[in-house]
Amino acid sequence: MSVLLSGDFHGNAVGELSILTKKYLRNKYGAEKYRTINYHIILGDGGFLWPGNEKIDAYNYHVFAARPFPVLSVIGNHEPMLGMEMTEADIGIGETVYLINKKPFVAYLKRGKIYQIDGFKFLVMGGALSIDQEYRIPGRSWWKEEYWSAQEEADLFGLLANDSGFDYVLAHTGPDSVNMRLFGGLFPGSAKFTDKVAALNDTVDSRIQCKGWFCGHWHRDRIYNDDEKNRFYQYLYRDVELLENQ
Repeated sequence: MSVLLSGDFHGNAVGELSILTKKYLRNKYGAEKYRTINYHIILGDGGFLWPGNEKIDAYNYHVFAARPFPVLSVIGNHEPMLGMEMTEADIGIGETVYLINKKPFVAYLKRGKIYQIDGFKFLVMGGALSIDQEYRIPGRSWWKEEYWSAQEEADLFGLLANDSGFDYVLAHTGPDSVNMRLFGGLFPGSAKFTDKVAALNDTVDSRIQCKGWFCGHWHRDRIYNDDEKNRFYQYLYRDVELLENQ
């Protein structure tokens, strides 16, 4: 059993689909390991349901349909679904998910919830600051929901008071302290370092036990190992990661 992890997808805006096709994954991992994949998780900015992208979505679904496993996405910041009424589905992984497409199955994981996926216990975070809000579509107001509501935060900390041990965290951006360590020199003075979601992630990181965090958002492939906390923080974009459950 294994879970495939990938970074921002953006509805395949700049060719992100190329590393997620059946052919690419079989070549990368070999046929035997490819057959062990039971889920594919996108680490935010799935970009599904973008207005006017219906043909692009249909093509993406066609490519995903050639693979035998469902697609689950963390909620990022560029997500039209944040401003929509969503249908929920129960697929037997603990919490319900927000259904995007039935065949192939594509859905979003909820923020601040615990999911049991393929033998792994995941805490799902999500969201991040958009620094390009001028590109929002007129009439859409989902950007205000890129940040967690006060109720979402309260529910999360209530959950963590009773259960704070996880295998991994699935997030969009990472904890602010790690973001700064990895990307502060690449993006000096960036508004991304005033992100309330990243600050929330720092607080959560200090209150939980886990092996590591998986993140997207920064459009870089990076990993940082914190020896003191004995955990890693892996950011994905142009690469994928296979999380194997032996």
